[in-house]
Amino acid sequence: MAESHSLDIEGVLQRLPHRFPFLMVDRVTEVVPGKSIVAIKNVSINEDHFVGHFPDHPVMPGVLVIEALAQASGVLAWESATAAEQSVRIRSARCTPRVSPADQRVLKAERTARKQALWRFECHAEVDGESVAEAEILMATRKEP
Repeated sequence: MAESHSLDIEGVLQRLPHRFPFLMVDRVTEVVPGKSIVAIKNVSINEDHFVGHFPDHPVMPGVLVIEALAQASGVLAWESATAAEQSVRIRSARCTPRVSPADQRVLKAERTARKQALWRFECHAEVDGESVAEAEILMATRKEP
């Protein structure tokens, strides 16, 4: 069985192509290659989407919460496969409008199936132990040319 380890922001940046303001993973507290990941996104009032969503009651858009889950799954895929290129599809998703400035979002993904180059991840996000999003994410991998 693979050993778990953590990643700081530098490790995350090495594994994802995303950069500010689209990077949605700040730290990985635990990743077990081929199995699961727990990552953190610290939500700040300074993030651009809070300006218009919604000015008097800032809430992080659900699509960004799902994007964070996809990015956490991408780190897990990177840790699980070498020299892989990912293609992501969100199969199903559900969000509650609960993520606000100063929240720490905990992102969890578990690889539940793999059939050749297609991987399925069951994902959920929590704030203060409460579920704020769930998604089933499909990711295809292929060897780079």
